[in-house]
Amino acid sequence: MMLLLTGCWDRLEIEERAIILGVAIDKAPASEIEKPRNVTFVGENVPETKAPALRITIQLAVPGRIPLGPSEGGGGSKGGEKPVWVVSGVGYTIDDAFNILQQEVAHRLFWGHLRVIVISDEVAKLGLTNINEYLRRNPEVRRTNWIAVSEGEAAEFMRVVPQLERVPILYLLGTMNDAVQMGKMPNAFAGTYWSASSSKGSDPYLPYVRMVRSGSFEIAGLAFFKSDRMVGKTDPLEIGAYMGIKNMQAGGYAVLVQIPGTDTSVMYQVTHRKSRIDVAIRNGKPVFNVKIHNEGNLVEKSNELVQLSEEVIAKIERSLTENGPVSYRNLIRKTQQKGSDIFGFGEYVRAKEPAYWNREIRTKKKWEEMYKEIDVNLQVTSSIRRVGSKTN
Repeated sequence: MMLLLTGCWDRLEIEERAIILGVAIDKAPASEIEKPRNVTFVGENVPETKAPALRITIQLAVPGRIPLGPSEGGGGSKGGEKPVWVVSGVGYTIDDAFNILQQEVAHRLFWGHLRVIVISDEVAKLGLTNINEYLRRNPEVRRTNWIAVSEGEAAEFMRVVPQLERVPILYLLGTMNDAVQMGKMPNAFAGTYWSASSSKGSDPYLPYVRMVRSGSFEIAGLAFFKSDRMVGKTDPLEIGAYMGIKNMQAGGYAVLVQIPGTDTSVMYQVTHRKSRIDVAIRNGKPVFNVKIHNEGNLVEKSNELVQLSEEVIAKIERSLTENGPVSYRNLIRKTQQKGSDIFGFGEYVRAKEPAYWNREIRTKKKWEEMYKEIDVNLQVTSSIRRVGSKTN
């Protein structure tokens, strides 16, 4: 019994931990690194690193002020007390910056409740090798955490004051999760990103977010990478095209379509998607055939005088089928120009044509160059499932 009673000898009270909820990573301006704080190195000269100096901004939970139920929700804070504390530090590596932050925080920094990591597009374009190196080695960082790329300064997302949530980072987290449930965005967890970056036949992507007004932001597309370096981003509607190619069946995007031969437009809401990708080797190069079918509803009509007869609905379906491949082709062309295979076409070659892969490609770098020249044949069809309770 005495041995069993020693089970809590190394316990650590939650109040004795500095719980990190969110992390923002920016490139440190020159004015903030002129006088280095040698917390992690000895001497006057800073050890050389290939990566630029980083400014890390973290959002810490304040014990006793985090809302525990819906009655404590809502914008602002109770009695003027903020539920989180935002603190930042500059270092020559990400761990160097966190060691400097630890000097300012009394309790040990704890990553177990981290939910979102926001990285500025400036840092993402320089490459995330060193950042991934640290995060993947840290056992407290969950693979289900969200990583997002921000337009401009990432630290703004740690200081934002949302109107619908007392804890800012939980508002950002809820936006991401709700977008997945509504079919507006694929799951882009840290583990998904790291898996794609380690794969030989695919490249990773991350959500691209943008501040639009005080206390609010929007999902502005997907940031796509070549290996670990951001090389471009999609438009918001192209997220739906990406999900269609990847056979992510839940649909959430709507498009405005003009009825042929009229001055009336209808809003077509995609509810389900289904796709299939086939690969074949022709003339020594892989050729992909992608078949996509969208099913959706008509949710709005701009002119009451036009009747939604079977003939009109058939015209709308033909228009959707004829114009549908445009956004898919534009997205594929955009990624091919940068050599970023976020669709994982290379993995289809590895799986279906392993002999060709081992003979002609073998490496991720070789595939990224070949991806720029491959042919992708698209066949997109659309059908209307429902038009609502109003028949005219």
